[in-house]
Amino acid sequence: MLNSYCPKHFLTLNDAAKAGEIMKKIKSALISVFYKDGLENIVQQLHDLGITIYSTGGTQQFIEKLRVPCISVESLTTYPSILGGRVKTLHPSVFGGILGKRDDESHVKEMEEYQIPEIDLVIVGLYPFEETVCNSTDEALIIEKIDIGGPSMIRAAAKNHRDVVVIAAREDYSLLEEILLQHKGDSTLEQRRFFAVKAFDVCTAYDTAISNYFHHASFPTPFNREVKSLRYGENPHQSASFYGDLKQVFTQVHGKELSYNNLVDVDAAIQLIKEFDAAEVENKFIFAIIKHTNVCGIAVRDSLKASWDKALAGDPESAFGGVLVCNAAVDTATAAAINELFFEVLIAPSFETEALKILQSKKNRILLVLKNVALNKQQSRSLLNGILMQEVDDGNITEWKEVGGRVTTEEEKTALLFANIVCKHLKSNAIALVKNNQLIGKGCGQTSRIDALKHAIGKAAQFKFDLSDAVLASDAFFPFDDCVKIAHAAGVTSFIQPGGSIRDADSIEYCKQEQLAMVITGRRHFKH
Repeated sequence: MLNSYCPKHFLTLNDAAKAGEIMKKIKSALISVFYKDGLENIVQQLHDLGITIYSTGGTQQFIEKLRVPCISVESLTTYPSILGGRVKTLHPSVFGGILGKRDDESHVKEMEEYQIPEIDLVIVGLYPFEETVCNSTDEALIIEKIDIGGPSMIRAAAKNHRDVVVIAAREDYSLLEEILLQHKGDSTLEQRRFFAVKAFDVCTAYDTAISNYFHHASFPTPFNREVKSLRYGENPHQSASFYGDLKQVFTQVHGKELSYNNLVDVDAAIQLIKEFDAAEVENKFIFAIIKHTNVCGIAVRDSLKASWDKALAGDPESAFGGVLVCNAAVDTATAAAINELFFEVLIAPSFETEALKILQSKKNRILLVLKNVALNKQQSRSLLNGILMQEVDDGNITEWKEVGGRVTTEEEKTALLFANIVCKHLKSNAIALVKNNQLIGKGCGQTSRIDALKHAIGKAAQFKFDLSDAVLASDAFFPFDDCVKIAHAAGVTSFIQPGGSIRDADSIEYCKQEQLAMVITGRRHFKH
């Protein structure tokens, strides 16, 4: 039933009739969409009900190929499509038919005088502006994908929803089909208002995307995006939805439906692996394990199997039930090793055929093929009575300032860069201990930096790692020299941190006295 798809007060026709609702029958429709998929059934239903169809351009050609009669907008306006298609529907004969109030005698009289037909249904699919921005840097092409007539028709129909049904999103096609199939084109005011609200949301999102482009900004908004209901939120008693198109980011090739918590960890995993894609790291095979958005294991080696082994060895206890991510095709040897562990999700650029068969042995295991797609450049968080916005934490260092008792070796420099990236992807306060491009100890989400360091050292000891000549990364400055002293006593010989404490000199002086390397980057990486 129609009301099963819609809000609580989206009345059925029977309910509406009892309530004295204003009923309207669709007698004519104007259709102009960029993507035609999903439209065929609607066109056929309109034709079967004897509803007059107006259209233009590619949509008109699509309808005519279905052998359904269609009146061109050009014959209605007596003007051809001009200026390379920039002006097609912007005409009183079109907008008068949409905006004319059927219960206003003066409107009806003017429409009769100027031979303007009533348009009862408007179906519009806008030019794909955001998609073009994501896939092209050609500004001329991007500008041409700014739809003018489409949003104007959507707004006009939504404004006049007392008389007109407006469909501005493909996800609403099924609701329209039910109105046409079960109710012969009759609609209630509540239904028309529901569609109008959705239509204004579409226009809001579209205008926001255009404004963001010209401001070189990005404001992710749920409007005009696919909505996916999740089983529940962070906990079973919380409802949740995802707004967006996950198919643009990855292809799911196996497993159960992604949960709220899965998606949060998948985002953390993809953010991390993309960071290494952009970094200069020797031996390009990288494997990482994520648990509750924190990195609990990561390594870089000269084969994927070796990187998996070392990533898992970093903390095999925390890896249980984690989200795995790598930057290379999963081969059979690696798949066989991974298959021994219980995990929720594995993300990779591809899977070899035999490797995929091995990993599909567990029916609920989620396997994702990651696509090369740009992620959001802005982050948003709902809090208090508003939304908090910020740019993503892009990049890793502002400067490379050697301030210790000696200059870092090339091997240490590589390890420090690696550790700094890993630490950036741990919750604050965060400490990452790295040796031979393997995470061997981490402390994250602690209320003091000393606690984070002690936790990292404890993890390394738990899994029998030798911290001699290990490197340490801190997401923020050392307020005192205590962390440097504790880490040195455990075996750490080089440090990387943003600096900025009024007592930086204390930590620097200790490093000079003990001939320890220290690099100040000038960039903090708090993560809350």
